[in-house]
Amino acid sequence: MAALFACTKCNSRHPFEELSQGQQLCKDCRGNFPLIKCTYCRTEFQDCSSKGSSTSVCKKCEANVKLYGKPSACEYCNIIAAFIGAKCQRCTNSEKRYGPPVTCEQCKQRCAFDRKDDSRKKVDGKLLCWLCTLSYKRALAKTKQSSSSHSRHQSLNKSSRDHRSSTSSSVQSHKRPSSHSSKIKKEHSPSKKPRTELSKSTNGNLPSSESTLLDTSTSDHVVAMHQLKDQIANLQRQLQLKDQQILAREKQAGEAKAQHGVIERELRLKIQAMEKTHGDTVEDLQSKVRVLQKQVITLNKANKKGKDTESPSRL
Repeated sequence: MAALFACTKCNSRHPFEELSQGQQLCKDCRGNFPLIKCTYCRTEFQDCSSKGSSTSVCKKCEANVKLYGKPSACEYCNIIAAFIGAKCQRCTNSEKRYGPPVTCEQCKQRCAFDRKDDSRKKVDGKLLCWLCTLSYKRALAKTKQSSSSHSRHQSLNKSSRDHRSSTSSSVQSHKRPSSHSSKIKKEHSPSKKPRTELSKSTNGNLPSSESTLLDTSTSDHVVAMHQLKDQIANLQRQLQLKDQQILAREKQAGEAKAQHGVIERELRLKIQAMEKTHGDTVEDLQSKVRVLQKQVITLNKANKKGKDTESPSRL
């Protein structure tokens, strides 16, 4: 007995090959839930939410947004999935495994990795990036489906023509048809029907190159739109930071100006006080000098008188 694995939604047991790769869902659950693309990493996943959620973000990217915030554009593939650094996890792992990226043959961006294995056979030997590979495979599947439906229509038309020719030959062998019946057969001849059906089938389905271009253009438009949104958000954050820095600098300048005014006022008062004290000390010293000069003059006079009185007595 082969090992059976449980579906993550209905818990029914199935072989591992019958479950989906990403979310391990069975065929019934894959049919019940719509297949949508993640806004960030662009991977397809089943929307298993019971409530119709408007956001199309996978669980892995949702967890990364909670941990690291909104991602930026990858410098290789331009997908909005670079949560850590400037490269997404897919390009980081591919670069470690297969070396530096090369130019994609479809979108002409330097985001393809040469795996050097048989994987290029699935896309007709072309070297494509991850997004272009998905769109090319979808286009191939559409063309195969249209060709199979066209071949089925052709086989049905051929069988109907054979059946009608056999019935008409049997009728002609029994009875010769009249002019009215020949007109009806000409009007309902089966040769015109496959042309209209073929034109409808060719007009209803686009060629593989056009469908790949449509898929890549839509994915590129979505990526460019998310890039512009992220750029606008980054510019708004930068403007807010600049405004905050300008306000902080104006506040610092105002505080410095006010502090400078206080310091200048205090210095002026100190200078005035020092000038006053200096003037007072100068006046005190001048008054002392005057007093000392008077004392010197009086002492000189007293000395002269003493000399004059001593000189006649000596004689």
